[in-house]
Formats: sequence, structure tokens, C-alpha cells
Amino acid sequence: MTTAESYAHCRAVARRRAKNFFYSFLLLSPPQRDAMCAIYAFMRYCDDLSDEPGAEREAIDRWRAALDDALAGRYGPNACWPAFHDAVTRYRIPPRHFHEMIDGVTSDLDPRQPETFDGLYRYCYHVASVVGLTIIYIFGFDSPEAPRLAEKCGVAFQLTNILRDIREDAERGRIYLPAEDLDRFGVRSHDLRAESPTPAFLDLMRFEAARARRYYDESLPLLGLVHRRSRRSLWALIEIYSKLLAKIEHSGYDVLSRRISLPAAGKAWIVVRALAR
Repeated sequence: MTTAESYAHCRAVARRRAKNFFYSFLLLSPPQRDAMCAIYAFMRYCDDLSDEPGAEREAIDRWRAALDDALAGRYGPNACWPAFHDAVTRYRIPPRHFHEMIDGVTSDLDPRQPETFDGLYRYCYHVASVVGLTIIYIFGFDSPEAPRLAEKCGVAFQLTNILRDIREDAERGRIYLPAEDLDRFGVRSHDLRAESPTPAFLDLMRFEAARARRYYDESLPLLGLVHRRSRRSLWALIEIYSKLLAKIEHSGYDVLSRRISLPAAGKAWIVVRALAR
């Protein structure tokens, strides 16, 4: 497969699967957009490996070996590899972040509820912060502060995802909120699978949403640190996820009876607003 054909495949994957990320991709130059799609295709396959029924550690180990081969220019059968290698090389993205992504999805094969927020933070780092640490190389940055802020931004995004998917995850045996937080508010694991919230559950959700909001606020200076041509895309991405958190808050934390999301029209409007910035 040629590199051009590989990029076409990655663009198709991103259009089909990247419900939030793809809107921000539209605000980038074509080479940056292609690189984002290539990285996304890699991440999407990583995530699918742990989410599919009967997921096995051996499959993830094979994917890790295929990653090492691809980074060395030896492409396996997955159509994303030529574009992925080109993007990583072109934007000088540190390969260690892709191994950290694989570490994150591996942890979902044997999910364990974190005891403390430190444990949850480590999980958020591996499944989300490393995404931010990767794509800022495509955005471009010069300040040594940018990676630290990208890490915080990833934590904000993942905390938002966790709050949105709390019942779905609990039904699959995955509880990501720390045990210390559930104990603090008197929430039991079966409360996360209920059809309606308890007062204690709502107190817990308010606490966790405020924590996520703090990470959004702390990461905002990143907008001024990425290269100017990329700022609209990063702004749109942050706006989409922060609006999702706001929608969760404004719903009264009604995440047990339905899955809260932003409509496509709302995301498109954010892109229009970004263009006007």
C-alpha cells in the first residue's frame, strides 16, 4: 500500500469514528489534518483492541510489536502503518507516547477501580494525556510548558468521558472514579448502574465535574503556546469537550438514564466560531 492510499484509509477511519476530534481536524492545514487522521487511526485501533469482546493481551502484544516494526519502516497488514510512520517522522513525535497509549488500553483488559485520584490520574495520562502530548507536535509548539499543559488538557477530556459513560462502564465492570471518592460521598458501586441517581451520586458527580473543570481552566494557556496556525483547531477541540461537560452539568447529571452528547450541528457551530476567531 502506498503512503497516499494509507492516508486515504486513515481519513476514512477518522470521518467514521472520530466523533469529536474530526471537527477540530477540519481547521488544520491539509498536511496537519492528514497527520491527525493517521495518529487517530492508530489510537482507534488501540482502543478497539481492549473494547472488543474476548479481547486478549496477546493481540495487544502483537500490536505493540507491529508498532515497533512500523516505526522502523516495516509495515504490517494494517492499512494505517505507512501514513502513521510518515506522520511520526514528519512531525518528530516521540515514539514512547505510542507505547504509553498501548499501556493504557492494556490496563482495560483487567480493570481495577483506582483507590485514589493519583491512580485515576495515571490512567487518564495513559489513555488521554499521551494523545495530547502527541498531537501538540502536529500543532507545533516552542515553549517547554506546552507538554505539561497538554497533559492537563488530556486529563480534563478523559474525566469528561468518564462522567458521560459512568453507567455504561460500570455495567462492563469498569469503575474509573476512585474508591476514596465513592466512600467520601457514600456511593456504592451499584448506584452507578441504577436507572435514577441518588442524592449521594449527584454530590459525587458535582465534585468530579468541578475537578474536571479545574483541569480545563489550568490547561487554557496551552492555546497561546501552540503555533498560531493551529490555535483554532485546539480551541475547537477544547470547546467541544468543555461544552460536553457543561451539558452534563446542565442536565442535572442525568447520565444514568441516557448518554449525553453534543449534536453534530452544535459541533459544526463551534467550527464556524473557530473560523471567526
